[in-house]
Amino acid sequence: MVQHRLRPLLCPRSVAIVGASPKQSTFGWMSYRALADSGFNGDIHLINPRYDEIDERPCLPNLAAIEKPVDHAMLNVANARVEAVLDDAIAAGIPAVTIFSSGYLENDTDPPLLVRLRTKAQGAGLMVCGGNGSGFVNYDEGTQVTLASGNASKDPGSITLISQSGSIYGGLVQNDGRLKFNLTITAGQEIATTTADYMDYALELPSTRAIALYIETIRDPAGFCAAADKAKAQGVPVVALKAARTEESVKMAMSHSGALAGDDAAYDAIFERHGVIRVYDLPEMIATLQMATQPRPFGAGGLVAITDSGGEREHLVDQASDAGLRFAEISPTTTAALADRLEYGLDPVNPLDAWGTGHDYVSIFLDCWRALMSDPDCAAGAWIADMRDGEEFRGSFVEGAHAIARETGKPMAFVNCVPGGVVHETVAMLEGTGIRFLDGMGAGMKAMAAMMVWRDHLAPASMVVPVAPESAVIEHWRARLGSGAPLDEAEGLALAGDFGIAVPEMAIVEDRAAVLAAADKMGGPVVLKTAEAGIQHKSDVGGVHLGLMGADAVGQAYDDMAERLGPRCLVAPMAPAGTEMVFGLIQDPQFGPLVLVGTGGIFVEVLKDSLLAVPPFDIAFARSLIDRLKGRALLDGVRGRPAADIDALADMLARFSVLAATLGATISELDLNPVIAGPDGALAVDALVVPQQTT
Repeated sequence: MVQHRLRPLLCPRSVAIVGASPKQSTFGWMSYRALADSGFNGDIHLINPRYDEIDERPCLPNLAAIEKPVDHAMLNVANARVEAVLDDAIAAGIPAVTIFSSGYLENDTDPPLLVRLRTKAQGAGLMVCGGNGSGFVNYDEGTQVTLASGNASKDPGSITLISQSGSIYGGLVQNDGRLKFNLTITAGQEIATTTADYMDYALELPSTRAIALYIETIRDPAGFCAAADKAKAQGVPVVALKAARTEESVKMAMSHSGALAGDDAAYDAIFERHGVIRVYDLPEMIATLQMATQPRPFGAGGLVAITDSGGEREHLVDQASDAGLRFAEISPTTTAALADRLEYGLDPVNPLDAWGTGHDYVSIFLDCWRALMSDPDCAAGAWIADMRDGEEFRGSFVEGAHAIARETGKPMAFVNCVPGGVVHETVAMLEGTGIRFLDGMGAGMKAMAAMMVWRDHLAPASMVVPVAPESAVIEHWRARLGSGAPLDEAEGLALAGDFGIAVPEMAIVEDRAAVLAAADKMGGPVVLKTAEAGIQHKSDVGGVHLGLMGADAVGQAYDDMAERLGPRCLVAPMAPAGTEMVFGLIQDPQFGPLVLVGTGGIFVEVLKDSLLAVPPFDIAFARSLIDRLKGRALLDGVRGRPAADIDALADMLARFSVLAATLGATISELDLNPVIAGPDGALAVDALVVPQQTT
């Protein structure tokens, strides 16, 4: 039994069932039988004032009547009674409860019931599973605290499932044996205990080899990030399906459970930073969990695959490409071994079509499979075969593949090309071999790709971020931003410059003579911008003049701008030609300061091409962000334009991430737009900085 603060909640020694009933069609009966039949060997206290006994067990009128300590209470009552029963549990000193009810009342008062429950539970330090959930099953301990009988009698496994949806939970738990669990929890509304808490508990269980999450939101961002980091350090993959990605589904999440779904791009950034594997549908989740819990490690290299059809192979290559999956580059030795066994007309390549006429197919397939799996660049193998129950060749394939998997020590899976077939016997046949059966080629390829990304996450690598400015510089800007007073463009660029970001020479002027003198000193074409306070989007009000040459042009532009907008202006040399990019700092309401990078100029609105990342990060990670942008090819030069210096751009982005991490708490919004990426480096030519408002 694990010693953890959630032990009374998830591994109780005694349970009280409030709302127990002798009527076998009710949840009060079914939840009692589920616990009693699950192997639970602690005390069970039945609570219902209408009965003296149920199922030959004594039944008490209320929680206060129990004359011994109780770890956990199931509140199997309707919304109208749940608050009063929660009060009883707190008064009785019970440390943990499970709430099944939804927490919504018609004609409720203010604050509403759900808020009152949360306030009372958190104020009392009460652990709560739910509400609006189906409870939990601790397979390791044989404890089932659910509305109805379920799956606690199944063989314990190694996956912890935490779901904010009861129906998704039920569908995943009631699978055909491909997923086996050690702990399953419906977190529901997370009144007092969150997904992060459950993850931390699961990571203390020796049996946990993967954590599966179905979530609408993260209610404890700091706790979640800490738990994800703990999982990564232990080598336990966290596989997350984040619902509520679209505008309409976000509204539904709010009405369903009160979940604030958050910015989906921010979740991408958080998951990437903390090594969480994101999946986008349930078949992909199931396949990824299967591969995450198979016993053989993913080594270096790519995927090898064998099929019995040329058309099937083409579909495989398309699905692998969609998943971002690399095929292994097989060696000349492997190629020769394949050529020696294949029938005439079949190419000795990876992925391999090995069928031909079907002559001696079992021997040919196994020999070719051994050659592919033994290749130095093979990290894992996928045998594509619609192996339905009742087909004679299944046994030979499985037996031979198992021997090859043991020989090579590499992970492999059989993968259905067409999902949804009857495969219960096949799954049972593979049980104990360490070989998985993945249902559907698309899900299978995404699972393989996900595990290779996870493998790379675990590779030892230290992130060396650029050095921040001296403490005196940081304290100067922290005080300046903390005042809440707006920064003009010159101050914003000065702030960027202090963090090592290249900015243009500039001068603030307030009369005609000063602007002419500054332009003359800079030489060449200059840009003139209004620097009057309160004007953030200068081009919208005609506050920008570009490419000014000579005193006449500069003077006329200044006269126009001074008359319309005011005399205070900024003068700077015209930026060199290049590709416009944008760097930004945004404040996410859940996760705090995040860095945005995207293509700038007209492409900001046209392509909507940007990514978010958690600061700070190093040049290598900055480069990876830039490489993932849709407009990445623009930086290589198009239509005769020279290629940009990507290394300089990545260095600037990494330095910007240090600024965001260092001062992000004092900044509401920060944009460097545009950043000009050219052949001779990168230059931030405009800055918008909005401090956090202070009270």
